Amino acid sequence: MNKLTHWDYCQFLLVSQVNYTQTYFAEQSEHFSHDRINRLMRTAKLSPRELREMVRSEVVLSENGYILFDDTVLDKSHAFAIEVVRRQWSGNAKQVIKGIGLVTCVYVNPDTAQFWVIDYRIFDPERDGRSKLDHLLEMWQTILYVEKLPFRTVLMDSWYATMKVMKAIEKAGKIYYCPLKSNRQVNQSPDEAYQRVDALTWSQDEMQTGKLVHLKQFPNGHQLKLFRIVLSTQRTDYVVTNDLSQDSADATQDRCAIRWKIEQFHREAKQVTGLESSQCRSQRAQRNHIACAMLVWVRLNQIALQTQKTVYQIKQGLLDDYMRAQLRLPSISIRPA
Repeated sequence: MNKLTHWDYCQFLLVSQVNYTQTYFAEQSEHFSHDRINRLMRTAKLSPRELREMVRSEVVLSENGYILFDDTVLDKSHAFAIEVVRRQWSGNAKQVIKGIGLVTCVYVNPDTAQFWVIDYRIFDPERDGRSKLDHLLEMWQTILYVEKLPFRTVLMDSWYATMKVMKAIEKAGKIYYCPLKSNRQVNQSPDEAYQRVDALTWSQDEMQTGKLVHLKQFPNGHQLKLFRIVLSTQRTDYVVTNDLSQDSADATQDRCAIRWKIEQFHREAKQVTGLESSQCRSQRAQRNHIACAMLVWVRLNQIALQTQKTVYQIKQGLLDDYMRAQLRLPSISIRPA
């Protein structure tokens, strides 16, 4: 009897196009029953370590590298009994939905414009008592002291723009750029009252070069450079950095734009790996499914980089192979016998 491993499950996720259920895997497999597949997913204990080990040899490192932190929600709106599902805000859906929270970390090489997911955590405070900030800081420690990756800059969402996170980055001697929520309290000198960041007045020069501000609750004398980035008539971002030498709003916007690499990863992983498609009730099975989907994305990304294609083209290519085979020797012929 063939031994079933998580690599077999990964292979299924890699080649399947629409259906990512265990039932479908068992129906298409010549060797593995649904019970065996289900038993594997409920008992295996995959973790982010497998991802880090797989991607370690793939990452092209750079002293100018970027570390990106963000989170996404795996939509489980129609699930009613999955253990790790909770109601939470989804930036994609723009509302509170039922889903699994996933905090991710991506490494970007700006010299080659390539990126890799290098770590992740599942947001499950009812079981482990950890917040999203706790998960970010845990991954941060892994990057610095376990993986020891070279990089210069950290990008993150406004959710993570806390003093604890920002001071941890500063302590490591790294630069960060992060947007602030519009109601964040700042002042421009010790004798000024704090005010909302979106209530500040800006001169023409300050629009180009930024201004020095102090964030409320930060230590006295701690200054950051603030930029007002007008993206459209309906959206203005306020971005702070600890790089006080930065004097260009355009350069700041260019750096912040790199953060969309992590959004690209979230979109690709959901669309080509079945990341949010498992309906298993067990939280352990869900964790293992997510771990396998991450490994599948790493493999697809590896092939995409080697062939100068997108992960979508690689995945679609499997259907192209099927189409050519069917045109050459149809399983069902339209011509009468």
